Amino acid sequence: MNSAGNNSVTHLVIGDEEQGQRLDNFLIRVCKGVPKSHLYRILRSGEVRVNSGRVDATYRLRAGDKLRIPPIRVAERAQDEVDEAAKQRVELPVLYEDEALLVVDKPEGIAVHGGSGVSFGVIEALRRQRPQAKFLELAHRLDRETSGILLVGKKRLALTALHDMFREHGAGADKRYLVLVKGRWMNATQHVRLPLHKYLTDGGERRVAVDAQGKASHTVFRLLARWPGMSLLEAQLKTGRTHQIRVHLAHLGFPILGDEKYGDFAVNKELRRHGLKRMALHAWRMAFRHPLTAAPLEFIAPLPDGIGSHIAAVDAQNTREFTADNLEQFLGKIL
Repeated sequence: MNSAGNNSVTHLVIGDEEQGQRLDNFLIRVCKGVPKSHLYRILRSGEVRVNSGRVDATYRLRAGDKLRIPPIRVAERAQDEVDEAAKQRVELPVLYEDEALLVVDKPEGIAVHGGSGVSFGVIEALRRQRPQAKFLELAHRLDRETSGILLVGKKRLALTALHDMFREHGAGADKRYLVLVKGRWMNATQHVRLPLHKYLTDGGERRVAVDAQGKASHTVFRLLARWPGMSLLEAQLKTGRTHQIRVHLAHLGFPILGDEKYGDFAVNKELRRHGLKRMALHAWRMAFRHPLTAAPLEFIAPLPDGIGSHIAAVDAQNTREFTADNLEQFLGKIL
């Protein structure tokens, strides 16, 4: 289902390579160019059927499942234009690769997959840059505005193991982010447990809010450095909810610098004038066991220039109020 103007119902049978995927993720991949808001609408309305019945968007597909997709009309860019954009515009530094997985350092500003007005993303670029690859699927996601470590499965067995690992979180992957926030963060270590609810705005934009009826969410923040009006934190995910770090920090009154959804818009405008033109959130470190061999792995993605240069400029004013142990050595590695 890759072309525009599909006026008939599409029937698909799920094979071994597709089993284990969430239904919404599968639809996002096969319904190229269709806004995610529309896909979620037809899921909620029951127009998408699995084995003639209604299922939730989180349903995990099984080999042999019979999938019904209603007619979807969408105007796509010409495929050769998308191919050319994927080849020319996306540079993906590879941190590690073997027969089972690929670890890339995703740049800021690039979606992990196409959809919602984005013609292509990291996974589409990888597939077009590696036409010989038989299997490439995202093991997890990063927000478009977030840079850093992203895992891609190269085998179905490895991908399933990675998905299981990410569902475990604390017992699976140790995912850590570096983040610059507005304000004077005080606690050396702070556990934040605030339930999060995901919803769509009237315009179809995905948003998240702290809500007592939401899903349990847990982030550990550690203070690394502090200057007047700005703090550098490490965020460790214990759960993996959408926009978790961003919403937890905004709710606490410490919005991420440059965050255009949950941040301080006046501050962001001023920061852009002084060179910080992105959200200051970077997936800098990940430690986990290899999905097939169980060998321990650890990867570090250097802090991008856009964030590092801002820290260096602020630090050059000699106004630092707090320095965590070993921070000088740490900053020397990432700046």
